[in-house]
Amino acid sequence: MATGCGGGEGGGAPEIRYSWWGNAERAQMMREAIKLFEQEHPDISVTPTFSEYNTYWEKLSTQVAGGGMPDVLQMDNAYLREYSDRGVLLDLSGQEGRNLDTATLLEGLGTAGVIDGARYGVPIGGNTFSLVYAPEVFEEAGAPMPEDGWTWEEYDEALSKVSAHTDGDPYGASDYTGLIWVLEAQLRQEGGALFTDDGKLGFSKERLAEFWASGEDLRQDGAVVPADKAAQAQPLAPLGANLSASEFTWDNMLTRYVEESKLDLELAPLPTDTGDSGQYLKPSMLLSASAQTSHPDAAAKFIDFMINDPEVAEIFGGNRGIPASRTQREAIDYTGVDQAIVDYEDSRMADLQEAPPAPPAGAGALETEFIRLSEEVHHGQMSPDEAAAEFVSFAERTLSS
Repeated sequence: MATGCGGGEGGGAPEIRYSWWGNAERAQMMREAIKLFEQEHPDISVTPTFSEYNTYWEKLSTQVAGGGMPDVLQMDNAYLREYSDRGVLLDLSGQEGRNLDTATLLEGLGTAGVIDGARYGVPIGGNTFSLVYAPEVFEEAGAPMPEDGWTWEEYDEALSKVSAHTDGDPYGASDYTGLIWVLEAQLRQEGGALFTDDGKLGFSKERLAEFWASGEDLRQDGAVVPADKAAQAQPLAPLGANLSASEFTWDNMLTRYVEESKLDLELAPLPTDTGDSGQYLKPSMLLSASAQTSHPDAAAKFIDFMINDPEVAEIFGGNRGIPASRTQREAIDYTGVDQAIVDYEDSRMADLQEAPPAPPAGAGALETEFIRLSEEVHHGQMSPDEAAAEFVSFAERTLSS
């Protein structure tokens, strides 16, 4: 219990294990950052391990069951509540103001990682939902151009004009009714949410059926990438595969799409029918600590270093999302795509809403089921009403368990 509340260090020089997901490029960056930390904290040593995303969660689940969790671990906001509810994450509140400075976090990210007054994670980076689009393609087609306050009808009109002008090379967009995050944006614009504060589904099957049905005219008119072409392009998204001229996604994904697509791409605000953007800053990833760590102070110092140290920011740039703390955000000399993302976020700050609480346990499974059922609708194998009824039933079973 003392350890779980941020108690004292175990005997001897602290040796902490740090586990995270990523690729070889990020691994090299991580080695440089850890070396800097150990130089500044010569009494603490860090042993890192990394995995590909899906493998990471499989390993973590095994470690939790076997009692071998790492001292510090990278955390996805979608899984934060699940692991905190299981009692395996350290409440870092007792470390704040001592070994951990969270006062540096950007407005909108200060409460990220906090559940019921306890801090189970600290955001590393943040991003906001956005539209990535090819302005030249839109302009050549005479399509409505993105601007603050443009409507969903205007966006749909733009998609139809682009596809008609290009004869589907590229299409105006991927089918955005396959993204649960677009549904969330629309719900937030209406004053609603994906989930209620007590972790239940925040929308009805009728609202979901309406959302899936809203794409039928676009699919029939050839305004969006057909389902079979989108499936053939996987694992690339249609925008990355040069099949579409726009796509809704988190703004840090611009880095990936610029590398994959042959189109010149920019970020734009979401359409809205209410005047509210529905946008908020979401932690791209967080750092958490094990409730069973023998070295809570050392773990907190490491987390603090990774989110606040300016040299760490220079190493990673925008690799983990634009930094969540002002100390790191201001330390980077942004260029290219990273600068475009920072400029976009700065331009949206005044319109961002308060972020929702961490999603309930099971939210990841719901997103997977949402994708599966939306594909059934897009392929014409289920009606929007049938798919919505099945999703809501699955969601109620999953969230209640």
